[in-house]
Amino acid sequence: MRPLAAVVALLAGLKFSMMAQSERATPKEFASPDHFGVVDLVLPTANDALFSGGGPAFYQYIERDYKGVKSIPWEGGQYGFVRDPVETAAGIVYRRFHEGIDIRPLQRDARGEPLDEVRAIADGKVVHTNLVPGYSNYGKYIVIEHRWDGSSYYSLYGHLSAIAVRPDQMVHRGEGVAVMGYTGQGLNQARAHLHLELNFMLSHEFESWHDMFYKKDPNRHGIYNGVNLTGLDIARFYLALRQKTSLTIPEFIAGEETFYKVTLPKSSNFELPKLYPWMVRSNEVINPASWEVSFARSGLPLKIEASAKQVTQPELSYVKKSPIDYSYLTQDRIAGRGTGAHLTKKGRELMRLLIWPD
Repeated sequence: MRPLAAVVALLAGLKFSMMAQSERATPKEFASPDHFGVVDLVLPTANDALFSGGGPAFYQYIERDYKGVKSIPWEGGQYGFVRDPVETAAGIVYRRFHEGIDIRPLQRDARGEPLDEVRAIADGKVVHTNLVPGYSNYGKYIVIEHRWDGSSYYSLYGHLSAIAVRPDQMVHRGEGVAVMGYTGQGLNQARAHLHLELNFMLSHEFESWHDMFYKKDPNRHGIYNGVNLTGLDIARFYLALRQKTSLTIPEFIAGEETFYKVTLPKSSNFELPKLYPWMVRSNEVINPASWEVSFARSGLPLKIEASAKQVTQPELSYVKKSPIDYSYLTQDRIAGRGTGAHLTKKGRELMRLLIWPD
């Protein structure tokens, strides 16, 4: 790992940068980081090859051994179903979902250690820092809360070597918060990178839900556990913002394809409509008995509609037709084919999180 003196020097540089930017901000700017829907993002490192079509120059590769053939495809660093290929009757399918993007370093020292400064992508508040690499697959990571048009969204920065901020600290867009690294499971110095996500939160009751279903798996991250944060395609969002600077997250999400729908029992604990009221779509159901939630293939919630259907448990109500077993396409949240499609145990548990405690 990086020598202590080098880490101290890097953190000192970050601290100076943070102080300089803080001097430009008034306390009033920090009082409420709600930016009324305007999403003004910057990239989290100096690597801007995303905007020049430089896929291999922007994304860190993954190491793959498929059917005895070893490769290092950079495409595995993208958002989406880009990992763990499996051969099916319909061709090769990538079944493991990557919820963020892996950005490769631009700077290394003589020993090969990454030097890239990691910056906040927008104004916000640091809500979580994980300082113990072994506590998460993300290694050392930070979560920053951003407020746009009354809703909270959460950027996550993973595999850090050093963290320069603390929980409850307000940060500015472009402000240095950490140093890139390779902490976390399965990484080495050659594959050092920043893992970046932009997420919705599913429920503030996550901790009690986790204690019920995953008692043997300690939750050391509270509501900022990765299971409770579900990410949008942040690379495509960056590119869309370059085309339309006034683009909002609801407008971006409106263009996502619905892959499946789940009907949830009506519950006063259903928090998603309160957290993201723009998801709720009006219809002709006057006295709803349940809620139907539309999801992207990734599991990202897209839309919420009232339903007259009576259900006592989460129930799959629609899935896009596919000849491939749905377990390969949905992170094992749905299984089966055709009319035999159904929520798996994992899928039912995740849907219960949305209305927990029910």
